[in-house]
Amino acid sequence: MNYMAEAQQCEELWEIQCELRAQPQSSPCHLDARSSCSRAGVGLIIMRRRKIAVAAAFCLSFFIGTLLNLLCAPVGFHHHQEQRRLQDETDAASLRPLLQQLRERYEEVLRYRDHRATPPPTSARLLRPLERRLMDLAQPQPKWESNKVKRGSVSPALGNNKIDVSLRSPRLGCQDIRNGSDVRYLGSGYTKAVYKSLLNGSVSVALKSVDFGGHDIQNCVRHYGTLEDCYRLASFKILKEMILLQRLQHPNILQLYGYCYQDSNDISDTLTTITELGSPLEMIQLLQTPWEDRFRICLSLVRLLHYLAHSPLGSITLLDFRPRQFVVVDGELKVTDLDDASMDETPCISHTDCFLEFPARNFTLQCSAEGKCQNMNEKRNLYNAYRFFFTYLLPHSAPSSLRPLLDVIVNATGELRWGVNEALVQLEKVFYLYQSGLYLPNVTDIPKGEYKEVPHAVVAEEDYRCWPSYHHTGCLLSVFDLNEAKDVCRSHSQCQAFVWTNQTTWTGRPLVFFKTGSRTLVSALDKTTYLKLTG
Repeated sequence: MNYMAEAQQCEELWEIQCELRAQPQSSPCHLDARSSCSRAGVGLIIMRRRKIAVAAAFCLSFFIGTLLNLLCAPVGFHHHQEQRRLQDETDAASLRPLLQQLRERYEEVLRYRDHRATPPPTSARLLRPLERRLMDLAQPQPKWESNKVKRGSVSPALGNNKIDVSLRSPRLGCQDIRNGSDVRYLGSGYTKAVYKSLLNGSVSVALKSVDFGGHDIQNCVRHYGTLEDCYRLASFKILKEMILLQRLQHPNILQLYGYCYQDSNDISDTLTTITELGSPLEMIQLLQTPWEDRFRICLSLVRLLHYLAHSPLGSITLLDFRPRQFVVVDGELKVTDLDDASMDETPCISHTDCFLEFPARNFTLQCSAEGKCQNMNEKRNLYNAYRFFFTYLLPHSAPSSLRPLLDVIVNATGELRWGVNEALVQLEKVFYLYQSGLYLPNVTDIPKGEYKEVPHAVVAEEDYRCWPSYHHTGCLLSVFDLNEAKDVCRSHSQCQAFVWTNQTTWTGRPLVFFKTGSRTLVSALDKTTYLKLTG
């Protein structure tokens, strides 16, 4: 030990000092030296031991602190991990219904693209098609087999969101949209917003895209808090509509011109479709139009429903059948919204499963041997046509000789005694009778009155109002021939003349202006005036 060496050195120094003083070994000098060195060694030993004790205490406290940390830290760590796990499970449970809807909508788009039938339901309870709302986010969903759903985007689980749905090369695309001008907002519904755009300075088209401020997006975001996935869910409806607009080709279905994928609202590959532009169907305004134009709307509708009942995809039903789902293009009715259309036939076990429910009427259809409700899709379409269109547009102000036949059509469709085939046959019959003039009474003994023909002349003013008229301040009606024009003039007490114009209606019938007099007769090369003679 070092302190032993230091004590020995101390004694040697004292001995040297004693020898220098010539003191013997037993002298007090040597005894004092040994005593002093012994006390110094003892003090040194005590001081060294204190240092060792302090160091040991420090090491022991450090060891105990470290041990306590090691013993206590896992408890807090596991608690934090447990909280994270519970939060992840909560997030997964909350997003699982959204993922389920995304998968269902994705598979539905692929089914329509590939034209596959819907797999039979596994549930014992058969849902009626009207119970199914494509954007019903509040509906409880079955559990997914995967629990690895995290808070955030779940749509990557579906693979590539940009689905190839083009069955033919589109005529218009992104560059045409960018080059468009005079873009104006037209309106929106639950899912889509519609804009009008002028392309190449001459052609007006409709642009459809998901409405980020619409009911579907807002309701979805409130439930799930993920804008991108809610957009994907809504965009699948546009994808489905695109496929149907390509597969279903008919004069009374809106034309699809093209589409464009582009980034918007920090979301990649947002979809915009480019379609034919039409005018919204305003029922109040339509009720004020001449019967001939209202009949055209009904005839267009039945021709469309006949096509949908026998389409290449099978029988198609319009689940959201309302006037706002249609537009008018050059007088023709065209369906514009097909995102809620369905080609699924309702399965059944008995007739009670084929229950067709409407606000004012219910029907029970037949269950076929194949386990499908017979003609349910077309019957649903036909009854909706009756309650939204036929009952308002067909009978009122129709030619008197056609009203009995029109009443039969309205009653038969309202009772669903007919299918769409018979309804089309009867409306085509009315069209033929009207266009050919066979609806006119074959009466020759009624005096028509005498008229003076004035070629290349027109009565400029002297108008009166009649209803329904093609002119809002005058009496402009269509007639089959000159005799019918004379009959109309004879039936109007104000009529003293009429002007045969060079204009015709969609049926080819001439338009005639009826006048109260002829004082303002002026030259007009393409018109002929007939003046009623008195006396």
